[in-house]
Amino acid sequence: MKDGEIDYSDIPPLDKSFFTKATESWPPAKQQLTIRLDADVLMWLKAHGRGYQTRINRILRAAMEGHSQRRSRSTAAPRKNARPRGFKPA
Repeated sequence: MKDGEIDYSDIPPLDKSFFTKATESWPPAKQQLTIRLDADVLMWLKAHGRGYQTRINRILRAAMEGHSQRRSRSTAAPRKNARPRGFKPA
């Protein structure tokens, strides 16, 4: 199919107001933080070349997107056999 054969009749034309309101939402904003990793984990990440921080982010994003939405800890039901807050064994 050639470009001239494409039917655009069901798509409204975009005017300048669309582009002035358009925003870019990807990639999401980064937030700086400090984390502690096991030395062997960090060595493994760095052994794959430059960009180990980006690699950490991709691994964590894949894990996040691979899990279904869960309730946060503050709203989750207590676990079975969970120790009450402030519990100290005798």
